[in-house]
Amino acid sequence: MKKTTIIFLLMITFFVIFLLQVNIFQNFTIAGVMPNLFVIFILFVGLSANVAVGVSFGVISGLMIDLIYSKSIGITAVMLCVIGYLGAYFDRNFSKDNKITIIIMVAASTIIYEIGYYMINSVILGFPIEMLFFLRILAIEVLYNILLTIILYPSLQKMSYSIDRAFKRNNILTRYF
Repeated sequence: MKKTTIIFLLMITFFVIFLLQVNIFQNFTIAGVMPNLFVIFILFVGLSANVAVGVSFGVISGLMIDLIYSKSIGITAVMLCVIGYLGAYFDRNFSKDNKITIIIMVAASTIIYEIGYYMINSVILGFPIEMLFFLRILAIEVLYNILLTIILYPSLQKMSYSIDRAFKRNNILTRYF
């Protein structure tokens, strides 16, 4: 029952993030670049829950974003799926209690997401790769995501602990042996 409640709350959180991304952050761009709250959200879901939940939320979120905004369906879903899996990988191999580690995870996830998204889009849509333009956008988005992670870290940490308790309760000893 508790897992169902957590998943429902995560869906509501997705819709809130979606509304923030579409309505609020379009007005707060830096050099025309918005933060990508979905990368941060899916990363934290992958870190907090398990591989299945992280990947599922990545695919579903990505498909919803693609259906509403994208020229091609599936690219965002694939890349957010990778971020959900990456979150679960980070959870197994790194501590999520350190703010610096979380910041590095967010930066790495943003870089992987943007490089994958840009490369797949360039192949499918057939546009030329402009490295300087892409690197400028990537640097701004990484810094923007890091700044938002620093600001939102206390609430993200509370959310992460409650999800972690629901999905991984009493698994601490089996995790190491």
